[in-house]
Amino acid sequence: MTQLPEVQALLCEETVPGGGHTSFVLKRGQVLRFTDILGGANISLMLFNAHEKSERLNLPDTLKGQHTAKLTVGHCLYSDMGRVLAAIVADTCGWHDSFGGVLNASETAEKYGQGRYQELRNGFHRNGTDNLLVEMGKWNLSIEDLLMVLNLFSKVTVDSDGNFSFHAGHAKSGDYVEFYAPMDVLVVLTAIQHPMDPNPEYAPRPVQLTWRTANEDELLICKTSRPENLRAFQNTERLYI
Repeated sequence: MTQLPEVQALLCEETVPGGGHTSFVLKRGQVLRFTDILGGANISLMLFNAHEKSERLNLPDTLKGQHTAKLTVGHCLYSDMGRVLAAIVADTCGWHDSFGGVLNASETAEKYGQGRYQELRNGFHRNGTDNLLVEMGKWNLSIEDLLMVLNLFSKVTVDSDGNFSFHAGHAKSGDYVEFYAPMDVLVVLTAIQHPMDPNPEYAPRPVQLTWRTANEDELLICKTSRPENLRAFQNTERLYI
């Protein structure tokens, strides 16, 4: 079980198996920890305003507003309304990818082979697009709402010629990243291999999810890392006036 300081209370803990998917509302004021259990995991996720799902994660604004091509502790995840859906308050991994996206069924079959349920049963090859759509359907969202995803625990760099490079082995066993929710946020995710992962075998890794209480002091590093972040937090607080 995850060890937390005494002032913080563990609320819930669960494991998403490799290839699995889930969705839930992370409540305002809670922190969600994602933990790479075995090393080499990848979580592809989307974020929405839980009460107005037309407002969702805007990765271009997130990167542009914070002058970064990677996301780590001190950064915020902006919505398309200029609010903070989540703030990264802890991170042992140091780099999370916002470029790679997810594979669909045909791309997964091309990369890993057919991997049908008829032969493999519960070990069949799942794909990121369908996994996310299954979860989105539970919240009355459809393929029109499937936008860019954030890939946790994966590192992708870009050279001066615009070539992308995936860094295999970036995340180690026990690495974690924590999201603080300053508003109620719908989290939709799948634990699936990154599209650029060079491993020719279908072998997605499990991840652990841990919910806990938090305190406002944890937001200080995110509020002060950039002036844009403070304004985004102010926009978020207006929802609760």
